[in-house]
Amino acid sequence: MLKIRPIPAFDDNYIWLLQNPAGPRVYVVDPGDETPVLELLAREGLELEGILITHKHGDHTGGVADLLQAWPGAQVYGPANEAIANVTVRVNGGDSINLPGLGVEFSVMDVPGHTEGHVAYYGDGALFCGDTMFAAGCGRVFSGTHEQLHNSLQSIAALPPETMVYCAHEYTIANLGFAKWVEPESAALLQRYREASELRSRDEPTVPSQLQLELDTNPFLRSAELTVIAAAERYAGKKLTTGAEVFTAIRNWKDREYD
Repeated sequence: MLKIRPIPAFDDNYIWLLQNPAGPRVYVVDPGDETPVLELLAREGLELEGILITHKHGDHTGGVADLLQAWPGAQVYGPANEAIANVTVRVNGGDSINLPGLGVEFSVMDVPGHTEGHVAYYGDGALFCGDTMFAAGCGRVFSGTHEQLHNSLQSIAALPPETMVYCAHEYTIANLGFAKWVEPESAALLQRYREASELRSRDEPTVPSQLQLELDTNPFLRSAELTVIAAAERYAGKKLTTGAEVFTAIRNWKDREYD
């Protein structure tokens, strides 16, 4: 069974460490900062076998070059449709990658929207989705489109509900605050807010989260729900006829009035 641990970085990033408990070889996902990774590897006598990159932003790629200086044999997997330095294996949606040392196969998913070529990695019941989806939220639209991001989130929503979702930031409390604007009467949402607040009061991560919990409480996955449609239409001041329109209204609402 794959062992997965967060390595905190910057103010709110998580670099994910993937390890087969039977051996010292590890992979990291989205190392924006090399320092905490190198410190952990040295402290625990681990060997960096490879790096998985979801998208081009510096807080996900900034540590790659220095990690390769320390571990020049490490493979770097990254999206084929984004310009990212030091990628040795360029991947597209539909690809499968076998990670030596872990005994795990990951499927690559195309999940553009936050950026134009964003990918996610799914395998062993885990999804590493970068900034496409957060706990109770989703990434902003930068170099992709709202329609792309809506479609990407729908593809994530179609995964098995027991999937554990490993996003790249500790944004959960803020995201839940906005989600309560959208669905203020949701008992599931209020319960999640209480539980997440307790975790953060102990300085514990709120992620990973189970996909079923996201389906129940993340407004950006709930564009077909009547309560979310009604909230989106109130904000937009007009009738919305597609899920993409509902998603776009909710994303714009958060961008303009909450963040």
